[in-house]
Amino acid sequence: MAGIIKEALQWIVESQQPKIVDHGLWSYASENLHRLDESLRAEALGMTTLSGLVDYIKSNVDEIEGDMLVHVVSPTEVRLISPLDMDRERECLVKAKAELPGITYGKFVDAETFLISLRSNFLQNEGAEALLRFAGTIESGTLATYGDDGVSQTATVKKGIAGKEVALVPNPVKLRPYRTFVEVTQPESEFVFRMKDYDGGVYCAIFEADGGAWKREAMKNIRNHLEVELEDYPNFVVIS
Repeated sequence: MAGIIKEALQWIVESQQPKIVDHGLWSYASENLHRLDESLRAEALGMTTLSGLVDYIKSNVDEIEGDMLVHVVSPTEVRLISPLDMDRERECLVKAKAELPGITYGKFVDAETFLISLRSNFLQNEGAEALLRFAGTIESGTLATYGDDGVSQTATVKKGIAGKEVALVPNPVKLRPYRTFVEVTQPESEFVFRMKDYDGGVYCAIFEADGGAWKREAMKNIRNHLEVELEDYPNFVVIS
């Protein structure tokens, strides 16, 4: 009886083992097999600036040898990765993700919140200064639509101590919000500026109007910046 039980247990164990079946030129496994190789790859370092990435590369603290890729993934992310290894996989050593202010696009906010955001989250170019001057002088209850293109508006603005005048809302307006790493030039792009009266106050909003072209410019700026910083390190190839 003991022998029969032993043989039965042995059959159960063997039947649960994955089986390799050869058929023609190919081999098939009865179960999905995964090699446990996580320990062979480093966990990526997290950074928030391009300067941190450049400093890491130049310090060679991890004694990196061979060619490496500096991949500009997006306007807000850059990765340091290895070429394909013998398993056709890459090792990511650094992930740099830009810390950006929370800018609200396409949503109306009260004039005070809008002005504060415009002052603190945008580079002060001609377009930003025009909006600051205009939005700060609008009188509630005087905003009116103008034309039928869904873009232009007119509003009554304060002029001097007691004077008033009707002015055309500036549109489109070129702005440079902080949308990529601070080490590179922030792209300038067009926005549609809109205002409306609501609940006794004036509300403002801006809408992106360049079809995302700024992203390509930002990635180009990042690549140019890194190529200059790493020109003495030819084994680090910058791609985007």
